[in-house]
Amino acid sequence: MFDTLKEILHKVAKSRIFVLCVVMILLSSTLIGRLFYLQIIKGEEYQDNYSLKIQKPRILNGSRGNIYDRNGNLLAYNELANSVTIEDNGSYDKTSEKNEALNTELYNIIKELDKNGDVIENDFEIGLDDDGNYYYTVEGTTLKRFLADTYGHSSADDLAYNKKLKYNEAEATPKQVMDYLCRSSKQNGYDLSEDDYAREDLYRIVVLRCAIAENSYQKYISTTIAQNVSDETVAYITENMNALQGVDISEDTIRKYVDSEYFSHIIGYTGKISQEEYDELSADNDEYSLNDVIGKSGIEQVMDETLQGKKGSETVYVDSLGKVMETTERIEPQAGNDVYLSIDKDLQEAVYNLLEQEIAGILYSKIVNIKEYNTAAGTASDILIPIDDVYFALINNNVLDLNHFSTEDASDVEKQIFSAFGSKQQTVLAQVESSLSSSAATPVDELPEEMQDYMTYIPKMLVNNKILLTDSIDKSDETYKNYAGNKISVNEYLNYAISQKWIDITKFSVDEKYSDSSEIYDALVSYIVEELASDKGFSKIMYKYMIHNDLINGTQLCLALFDQKVLNYDDTAVSGLQSGSISAFNFIKEKVKNLEITPAQLALDPCSGSCVITDVKTGELLACVTYPGYDTNRLANTVDSNYYNLLYQDLSNPFYNNATQQTTAPGSTFKMVTATAGLTEGIISPGTTILDKGQFEEVANGPKCWIYPSSHGSINVSEALRDSCNYFFYKVGYDLSMVNGTYNEDHGVEMINKYSSMYGLDSKTGIEIAESKPKQTTEFPITSAIGQSNNSFTTVQLSRYVTAVANSGTVYDYTLLKQVTDSDGNVLENYEPTVKNTMDNISESTWDAIHSGMKMVVETHEQFDGLTVDSAGKTGTAQQVPTRPNHALYVGYAPYNNPEISIATRIAYGYTSANTAELAASVYKYYFHLEDTSTLLDGQAEDVGAAANAFND
Repeated sequence: MFDTLKEILHKVAKSRIFVLCVVMILLSSTLIGRLFYLQIIKGEEYQDNYSLKIQKPRILNGSRGNIYDRNGNLLAYNELANSVTIEDNGSYDKTSEKNEALNTELYNIIKELDKNGDVIENDFEIGLDDDGNYYYTVEGTTLKRFLADTYGHSSADDLAYNKKLKYNEAEATPKQVMDYLCRSSKQNGYDLSEDDYAREDLYRIVVLRCAIAENSYQKYISTTIAQNVSDETVAYITENMNALQGVDISEDTIRKYVDSEYFSHIIGYTGKISQEEYDELSADNDEYSLNDVIGKSGIEQVMDETLQGKKGSETVYVDSLGKVMETTERIEPQAGNDVYLSIDKDLQEAVYNLLEQEIAGILYSKIVNIKEYNTAAGTASDILIPIDDVYFALINNNVLDLNHFSTEDASDVEKQIFSAFGSKQQTVLAQVESSLSSSAATPVDELPEEMQDYMTYIPKMLVNNKILLTDSIDKSDETYKNYAGNKISVNEYLNYAISQKWIDITKFSVDEKYSDSSEIYDALVSYIVEELASDKGFSKIMYKYMIHNDLINGTQLCLALFDQKVLNYDDTAVSGLQSGSISAFNFIKEKVKNLEITPAQLALDPCSGSCVITDVKTGELLACVTYPGYDTNRLANTVDSNYYNLLYQDLSNPFYNNATQQTTAPGSTFKMVTATAGLTEGIISPGTTILDKGQFEEVANGPKCWIYPSSHGSINVSEALRDSCNYFFYKVGYDLSMVNGTYNEDHGVEMINKYSSMYGLDSKTGIEIAESKPKQTTEFPITSAIGQSNNSFTTVQLSRYVTAVANSGTVYDYTLLKQVTDSDGNVLENYEPTVKNTMDNISESTWDAIHSGMKMVVETHEQFDGLTVDSAGKTGTAQQVPTRPNHALYVGYAPYNNPEISIATRIAYGYTSANTAELAASVYKYYFHLEDTSTLLDGQAEDVGAAANAFND
C-alpha cells in the first residue's frame, strides 16, 4: 500500500494538493490517512520519507545592554549559558495521561539537576522553608492577583469543585493553595500526592507545572526549567532527548554583576517578568511578552527599555521529536544599548568599605562582658551591648542555621546545643499548654518576664497564620484593651476572641456546627502547641533565655560558627576555645574588629548606614552608598530562594536603600538652614551675638542647650555653628516666629520651611531609583530650628542641601545616569544634573558667615587633625528612640576654598556624630590620596572609643 501511494505521488507531483485530498478521503480511517489529514489541516509539509515537518515561529531576544560606571568600568554584563527548556505541545489525549507523564518527566529532570548542583527556575508566589512549611513570597495586590488567577473559574468543573471548598479562596493559606493545585486530574489538578513524592520534590514539580501552564496558551512558547546549567546536565538532556517529551537545551545569556554588593541598591537585578509587570509594561510597549526577562529594581528596571534591545525572529521546522531540521525567515535581533552611570566604581567601593569599618568600630567599642544592660538607666550615648546580646544575635539573625543542629551530619557541639534545646522546648511547651488550659490563668503582666515573652508571642503567631483576624477585631472593645495592656491572660483573650468570631476556626479543623466553644478552644490550644513546636520565631525566644541562663554558652556558639563554615576553619582558634585559653568574649570582639563577623550579620545597633558623595561644581553623584548591600548575582536569572529568604528575614534590612529611603531628623546638620533664614530675614547679622543662658525659657517646655547647665556665653552665628549651640538657634527660631511682637508658631514653621525649600528639602532629588519623600516640619519652630521636631530627610536629600551650601546656592536635581551608547559605543544620549533653583537672594556675607562657622566645626574635631586638605562641615545627632542610641549624621565639603566634593553621611543608631565625622575624614583621605589606600582599607574596624563618644552637638 505504501509503495503504491509513493508511486502515485511521484507521478502526479504537479497535482500534489489534489492527490493529498484524495488520499485523505480514501485513507481517513487509517493511521496514515490521519497523518495526511493533519498535514493538510495544520499546513505541515509532506516529505518523501513520510516524516512530519512542523513549522514553529521563534522569537529571538536581543542581548541586554551593559552597565558601566562613569569611567567605563564594567558593572553589569551578559554571560553565555545553557538552559533546560520544555514545551507543552499538547500531545496527550487525556489530562490524567499528561499528568502522569509530565510529573514523572519533571521529577526525573529535577533529580538530575540536584545531582549536578543545578537548580530549577522559581519565581512562584509560594515558597517552602527549611522546616517544610509553605509560605507566600508576595503580599498585597500581587498576592490577591495570584490567588484570583489560581482559583479562577475557567470551567464548569472548576466552578463545581471550588464551591465545595470549605474556605474563602481570597484568604487561602499557602498549604491550601498547594493542595488545590495538586488535586486530582478529575478536578483539573496536577495529580500530585505526598504519598508519591517527598514534599520538596512535589513543591518543585508544582513550580514547574505552574510555569508551563502560564505559557500553555501561547503556541510554541517554551518554559525554562533551569538556567545556566552544568555540562553534566546538558549531556543528560542531549542524550535522553528522545525520551524527554518537549525538553530541549537552549543557548541563553545570564546577567552578571561585578562587585554586586556595592551596587545592589543602585543597579538592581533582572528576573522573569510577572503577570502584573507584563500588564503594566505591555500597555505602552507591545514588544514585551510573558517570557521576557526584565529589570526588577534599580537602574535595571528604570532603563529596561533602553537595555532590552530589539527582538528578532525566525521560523524553524522540527520533526515529531522536536529536533530542528531547517531554519528560514530569520530576522536578527538587535543588542540593547549600554548605560553609563555617574557613579565612580572605585570611590563607591572604598566608601562602602570605610562605612562598614566605622560601624564595626562602634560595635567593637560598645560590646562589654556583661549579661544584660538596662537601656533606661542612662543616656543614649551610654548604651552598652552585653555579650549575651551578641551571642543571641548569631541565632536571631540566622547567622547560625538552627535546622542544622538536628541533622545527621551535625557536629558534636551542634548536637549538644540541640539536646539542650530539646529539653528546654519540652518544658516550655508543657508550661504554655498548662497556662492556656488553666481555668485561673494569670494576667500577662503578672507572669515572669520569660513567660510573658512566650505568651505574648502566641497571638502574634495566630495573626501571622491568619487565624486571629485583625480586620475583625474591635480595638475599642474593653476586653481587647485589657489584653493590649497585658491586664488579662492570653487564655481569657483567646476564649473571648472565639466568642466574638475573631478566630477563623476553619484553619485548625473544627466544624463549628458540631462544636461548642470549649471544644473549639481545646482544638485551638492543641493547634497552638503543635505550631509552636516547629515555629522558628518561638524557638529563638527559647534560645535567648537558654543563653541568658547558661544552658548553652558562647563557646559552643563560637565553635558552631566554624562547624557551619560561617568562619573559615582555624585550628588555633578552635583549640583555644575548646581549652578555654581563648574566651568567647574576646573571640567575638576580635572577629567583629576584623570584619569576619560583620555589623550586618549581627544586626545590633548600629548595623546600617549611608554616604553620598557629590561633585559640588556639577551636581554629579560620584557615590551613593548604602550599607549593608547584597549579592544581586544570587537573585538575577535563577533566584536563590534560600538566599532571598535570608535577606527578607535579615534584621539589618539589606533590601532597604538607606541612602535614598531612610529618613530621620537631620539634627544639627539643619542649622545652616536656620542660619540662612535668620541672616536673610534680618533677625541676626553676621556680627550679632546671643547669650547662651542654657535653657530657653521663652516657651513653655523650656528646651535646653546640649551643654546645659553650662553655657557657650555670648556668640555670633559662625561660633554658634562651631559650637552647635542649641540656645542660639532656639532664639533665632523664636524670633522668626514673631508677628507684630507676638509669638506665632505657624508663622515660625512657615519661615523655616521657606528656607528649607530653597535648599531643595521640600522635594525629592530626582534620583531615578526609589526615594522617600522629605518631610518638612509642621510644628514647634523652636526645636525645628535645631533639626529636631518632626522634619525628616534622606541622606541623598541632605547631600543636595550641603552641595548647595558648598557652592553658595545652586540646588541641583540629581541623576544617576551619565550617558547611553549603542553597542558600538556611539553616544545616543547624555545625562547631567539640572539646576532646580539658585538662591540668588542670599547675600555673600551670609554665605561667608555660614562657611566660616562650618570650617570652625572641622577645626574643633580631632578626627580631622593632620589632614592637609581644609574642609568644612556640620555634625548632627538625632534622637529617635530613647532606649536606643542616637542617629549620627555629618554633612560637609572639601577643599574649603575651592570645593570639589560634598559629603552627607548617616549611621543609624550610630551614637554620636563624632563617628560620622571620623568617616568623613577617612573619605577625604581616600579621595584626595592623603593616606596609603591599602592601610586605609585594611578590613579592620577602628576602635572609636571614648574620645569620639564624648563629643556632643
